[in-house]
Amino acid sequence: MSYIMVDIEADGPIPGDYSMVCLGAVVVEPGLARTFRGRLRPISEEFDPEALAVGGFTREQTLSFDDPRLVMEAFAAWLGEVSSGRPRFISDNNGFDWQFINWYFHHFLGRNPFGHSSTNLGSFYKGLVKDTTKNFKHLRKTRHSHDPVDDAKGNAEAFLEMVREHGAKVGF
Repeated sequence: MSYIMVDIEADGPIPGDYSMVCLGAVVVEPGLARTFRGRLRPISEEFDPEALAVGGFTREQTLSFDDPRLVMEAFAAWLGEVSSGRPRFISDNNGFDWQFINWYFHHFLGRNPFGHSSTNLGSFYKGLVKDTTKNFKHLRKTRHSHDPVDDAKGNAEAFLEMVREHGAKVGF
């Protein structure tokens, strides 16, 4: 079992009506060397310029990104290469990131290599410290820049620190 920290950027609030424009992932392990990056061409005419601006993209830029089916196929292949057993999805905001990843995998591949489950990093931390008002973001080393690979790395750094500091059993 491998934990895969995932981050996405989108041009709107929901998949289908709007598009995931980029994704980043990193295997949660010391060194954080195994990463994946994908830039996906929009699947819809709908977009929110403010949402695009968060990721630093214009609509014109995203129109030149890769075919989303090919990106999702490459992501699934990468997951198969880097994971022992079923990969475990974890993200900072899994309510947002998961909905896009799950929808895109099912829409383009007919299956989700992550299965039907995801883990929320913030909730994991709140449970470790037994305080629902606490935030983990101070544990990141890599600056949160809205580059999805950088953001996934920062979140993976925080996760590794949580495990180290609190001795959590996570299966790796």
